[in-house]
Amino acid sequence: MPRPPKSSADAPTRASAPPRLGDALPSREDLLAWLARNPGAAGKRDIARAFGITGSAKIALKHLLRDLESEGVVEKRRKRLAPTGMLAQVFVADVTRRDPDGELLAVPDEWDEDERGPAPLVLVLAEPRVRRAGPKPPAAGVGDRLLLRLSEAEVELPEGVTHAARIVRVLERQPAAALGIVRLEPDGGARIVPIDKKSRELIVGSGDLGDAQDGDLVAVDLLRSGGRLGLSRAKVRSVVGSMASERAVSEIALHVHKIPHVFPASVLVEAEACRPVTGKGREDWRHLPLITIDPHDAKDHDDAVHAVADDDPANPGGVVVTVAIADVAHYVQTGSALDREALHRGNSVYFPDRVVPMLPERISTDLCSLREKEDRPALAVRMVFAAGGRKLRHSFHRILMRSAAKLAYAQAQAAIDGRVDDKTDVLVEGVLKPLWAAYEVLKKGRAAREPLDLDLPERKILLKPDGTVDRVIVPERLDAHKLIEEFMIQANVAAAETLEAHRVPLLYRIHDIPSEEKVTALKEFLSTLDIKLAARGGLRPSNFNAILAKVADTPKAGLVNEVVLRSQAQAEYNPANLGHFGLNLRRYAHFTSPIRRYADLIVHRALIRALKMGDDGLPEAMDAKLEAIGAEISACERRAMAAERETIDRLIARWLMDRIGASFAAKISGVTKSGLFVRLDETGADGFVPAATLGDDYYVYDQVTHAMIGSRTGETHRLGDVVEVKLVEAQPFAGALRFEILSEGSYDKVMGRKRLAAAQARQIRGAPKRGRVGPPRRS
Repeated sequence: MPRPPKSSADAPTRASAPPRLGDALPSREDLLAWLARNPGAAGKRDIARAFGITGSAKIALKHLLRDLESEGVVEKRRKRLAPTGMLAQVFVADVTRRDPDGELLAVPDEWDEDERGPAPLVLVLAEPRVRRAGPKPPAAGVGDRLLLRLSEAEVELPEGVTHAARIVRVLERQPAAALGIVRLEPDGGARIVPIDKKSRELIVGSGDLGDAQDGDLVAVDLLRSGGRLGLSRAKVRSVVGSMASERAVSEIALHVHKIPHVFPASVLVEAEACRPVTGKGREDWRHLPLITIDPHDAKDHDDAVHAVADDDPANPGGVVVTVAIADVAHYVQTGSALDREALHRGNSVYFPDRVVPMLPERISTDLCSLREKEDRPALAVRMVFAAGGRKLRHSFHRILMRSAAKLAYAQAQAAIDGRVDDKTDVLVEGVLKPLWAAYEVLKKGRAAREPLDLDLPERKILLKPDGTVDRVIVPERLDAHKLIEEFMIQANVAAAETLEAHRVPLLYRIHDIPSEEKVTALKEFLSTLDIKLAARGGLRPSNFNAILAKVADTPKAGLVNEVVLRSQAQAEYNPANLGHFGLNLRRYAHFTSPIRRYADLIVHRALIRALKMGDDGLPEAMDAKLEAIGAEISACERRAMAAERETIDRLIARWLMDRIGASFAAKISGVTKSGLFVRLDETGADGFVPAATLGDDYYVYDQVTHAMIGSRTGETHRLGDVVEVKLVEAQPFAGALRFEILSEGSYDKVMGRKRLAAAQARQIRGAPKRGRVGPPRRS
């Protein structure tokens, strides 16, 4: 059969120029419209199939899509394309108001306006009227947090509304109480200054004040609306405490982020009804000297470890590593009150003074905590590694175990370093040394894998007995920490591999490859340091590691680590596997912390189902819900990270109020058009220097070099610069610190003029904005 004549898209082209677009390609408008209608199936193959593009015309399609992405018209999400600014198929949103017809309007809960523009407004579609068995679900209202799924609108969208969506689940009800600070009035009454900056002040009569004193943080109930002009009246429900205490500061974070922290009675009743597990139907591993290694102040212990040299002659130098994880699935049954509350919370939240647990203490710190010398149910994985660190095989077991010892990280490390105590003296030879020997083997596998190796120390706040800040430290990272981390990573990989092999759906922990836009921005920045990002054959973590190695132990190290971090995507939970870029793993799931992460509980249930280890596995009816569950718990994780970070910021701002006017050594940690972010060497505290206070000059923001450049003097303040700053204002409610720079910038007149000219040219062209400084991503 003769071949059809070649179209212009089939014609050979030079490598330096893209192929000419043939008739088979859609117009840009048609393509963007199709992407908007098909956000869940918008890979290159899907597009080619939808428009009938075949053969070498696919090359032209590839160039067209790349052009659209580089222009910022479309963006890539999980190897799928969507118009820039478009929402994910399933997302979390807050209901902010009603439209003139009374319909609910919502905005996405997690939306970076600096990077993606104004947040879209979403019309919440009314649910179709269908007969359903059981109680009718509660209707959503203003102030609620919803899990939504994009949907076609049956009617024309109101002005300003860009999307329509249906409710998957109501995540959070409107809070019954508000938080505020008491300000006493001469007449014996008081005003309440709300923590939420969007809310108005409230009036409290003298009879409704209770024991609250001036300056106390209180929870209040609204008594009567004050209308458009008058202030509303309220009654103090409870006194949280003095604003000087950490307890009050973490309470603000709970309220602002709507983090559930009081367990419903039904959940507590279920938890108290649980009883210790017997060994019936389980393998008895109580003879194996598994031990827990945790922070010294840990209240729950959900993982235990053991290692021994492999006695198989076919595996010389190999090791057998066992990781046992608390069997939470035995106690928390799918669909129970405990389960619903755990999903609602998503994860535990950690503050300096307390933990807001995902599960009640009867479960988290008692029945499911792998306590020393007590029988506990566990799900264990036994892994065999070759001498070079490659895993040969693994197997999962549902067991009854008994922890031989509870150790702290520093305690275990001290024993290995020769400083034993009464507990570790008998464990060194038979337990600890084999663990460290196994870690040396696993390190070889890690080195061959080359995960992303960022060096970003994290600060920790130490409190006094009264709950106020004592000091801020950067804890030393020990081999004991790294050992447990690597053992857990391998256990997580084994869980994902087993579930894939048995074709049972799961929630992967995915970490996508950095976007093309962020990589381009990183390359531009590195070029100003005379560093190249080599990425032949595709981008890998090793490409970033090569850069980090070049600047290690130099003044640029912290700066480059920060910028590389900002180029990374955010990890999340999803039943569709994209792999984990940062860990350089093709498949990865969270299995090792079911006490504090709901994703791990899902993986436990999936393993029980896959391996037929009981009747409490993941029901098949849950398979279709995993995408929505992944979106919900990913949002919970981001919420927890924000609450934890803001609490630390508020605490440090309160702590530094007495040091206004003092000077500090710092580094510039971020640069924006409006000014500089600085991080103090002494505490790791973050603050802001407004551009207007920089000096007697007009400063131009250069987004490529992350610098502010004086238009007259050429004075340059750049990301990573060491500076001296003076504290001029501390706002503990907002967790904000404002500084002035005391030290001068650099004065390289030649380079300064070149950078200034380049920055001004980019501003004229309207170059796209880059993302703002963000917190470290969790793996």
